[in-house]
Amino acid sequence: MAVMEIVAVPYDHPDAVMLNDRVQIEYAARYGEGDHTVMDPLHFTPPHGLYLLAYDADRTPLATGGWRAMDATPEGHRPGDAELKRMYVVPEARGRGLARRILAALEESARAAGRTRMVLETGMKQPEAIALYLSEGYEPTEKFGYYRFEPDSRCFAKPLPAAQDGEPAEGVAAR
Repeated sequence: MAVMEIVAVPYDHPDAVMLNDRVQIEYAARYGEGDHTVMDPLHFTPPHGLYLLAYDADRTPLATGGWRAMDATPEGHRPGDAELKRMYVVPEARGRGLARRILAALEESARAAGRTRMVLETGMKQPEAIALYLSEGYEPTEKFGYYRFEPDSRCFAKPLPAAQDGEPAEGVAAR
């Protein structure tokens, strides 16, 4: 099940919707309910965001992730923040580095768009996600977002160095 490509798609692309439904089922199994964060497909439209899907050679969607610009919101975001959302790898494709590849492409895209910090919120019932982010240089930060008052919520941040002129996100095909 080798990955053929990682492509940029709209947040409401049918394959993105299907994987979002799968991640909501996983959230419900872990937390008793899905994620209630408000998500608008326009949030993930370049240059103010990006949504990626990873496909295998048979065009089966395996993984997803996106970022959206979030500047100084009442929920605790700072100017220049890019918020990571909907990082998900189907169970049968885990352990193959897909999340790392998508994360790297998202970081590069946000950096190229002038974002200065990547932030994310996850929960204590997702220890594999926390381990991934820590291993990629993310550090705990003040809580923000919809779940900022939940005791099991954990927020992380990573500075994004300034982009070089005209650098595109690596390994991402337009679709």
